[in-house]
Amino acid sequence: MFLRARPAPVALSLALALALAGCGQSKLNPWNWFKHEQVMTLAPKEGYPDVKEDPRELIAQVTALEVNPTQGGAIVAATGQTPTQGWWGAKLLAENDGKPVEGVMTYRFVVAWPDPKSPAASRVSTPQSRDVTAAAFIDNVMLAEVTKIVVIGADNQRSISR
Repeated sequence: MFLRARPAPVALSLALALALAGCGQSKLNPWNWFKHEQVMTLAPKEGYPDVKEDPRELIAQVTALEVNPTQGGAIVAATGQTPTQGWWGAKLLAENDGKPVEGVMTYRFVVAWPDPKSPAASRVSTPQSRDVTAAAFIDNVMLAEVTKIVVIGADNQRSISR
């Protein structure tokens, strides 16, 4: 017994394929779905304010510096002391775009002023209550070029070498 192909489904499939191919850039063509990408920016229309300098200032004194090895590099941790309590936003800012110069990686230890209206802004208390710690990560690739790490404060700087 011979199976005969039905001409109707074949002709209908061919007609449908030709019709969809004729759609071209039409929204009806499924090959055009999700192809029109629109890129939007989240930047304000007026642009971002031009901030060239970090408003934070150097910590009064760097009291401790240590480098702790990790699986992917090392963590540089520095502790400093502020003149009063309430200082915040501590960070180690890398100099020279985060690249070592002649094997020396340099960081500026910066902190933000306390709110002048807060009681902590005028409270001195104990030295331990004014300690602030900040840390930065150096990956293994960068660490291979580093022989000395320097952290700069307002009154002093500390360094550690291999």
